Amino acid sequence: MPVLNGRELRIVGFLCNWCSYGGADTAGVARFDQPTDLRIIRVPCSGRIDPLFIAKAFMNGADGVLVSGCHPRDCHYSEGNYYARRRLEVFKQFITVLGIEPERFEYTWVSASEGQRWQEVVTKFTDQVHALGPMAPIPEVALSKLAQTEGTDLRTAITEEA
Repeated sequence: MPVLNGRELRIVGFLCNWCSYGGADTAGVARFDQPTDLRIIRVPCSGRIDPLFIAKAFMNGADGVLVSGCHPRDCHYSEGNYYARRRLEVFKQFITVLGIEPERFEYTWVSASEGQRWQEVVTKFTDQVHALGPMAPIPEVALSKLAQTEGTDLRTAITEEA
């Protein structure tokens, strides 16, 4: 297992049940070499991922977060990946307010048949997080800002910040 500064890096992956999770499974069945420091959370659809889930992953010690869903126009729920793309693009701009480097967060599309692509995506992202090293604790000021947004529309909180 890759160890940096005495500990394995914590990378969380939110994967769509219908496509990306299948792609990860395909990579595993094909025995493609994959990094071991990714912890997968299977979700029904990438469109159901609230940006606060990602923020909480960082608050709880994640060094990187990867979100992966169906390719555009291939969503099991028709438009879930479009909702995810809009929310996550805004969130990627917002995380700098929390003191998190945007390179620690990535979202991508992988279908169930793309085991090789999954292996490439996860390896590239893991290498990127390893190059950044362990994440510094999120400042208390940023945590209080995040706590104020909980239970509200994150887009409203982001525009108030700007």
